[in-house]
Amino acid sequence: MAEKTVDFEKSLERLEAIVEEMESGELSLEQMIKHFEEGSKLVTLCSGKLNEVEQKIEKLVKKDSELTAEPFESEE
Repeated sequence: MAEKTVDFEKSLERLEAIVEEMESGELSLEQMIKHFEEGSKLVTLCSGKLNEVEQKIEKLVKKDSELTAEPFESEE
């Protein structure tokens, strides 16, 4: 699990760096396209990992001494 967390953390850090670079306005059109493609892949990867964790949390919710699945509600 630690390796997946590291992968997620590294992916998220890279995604944040890509966003900063794209917002800087200093990239050429070709660089912007490459960054957009890489960013799209990272978003998919991070989203998949978050969904995986959410499913695990749902399985581990304990209610009345029995494990039951309950939807994960984020605080927005």
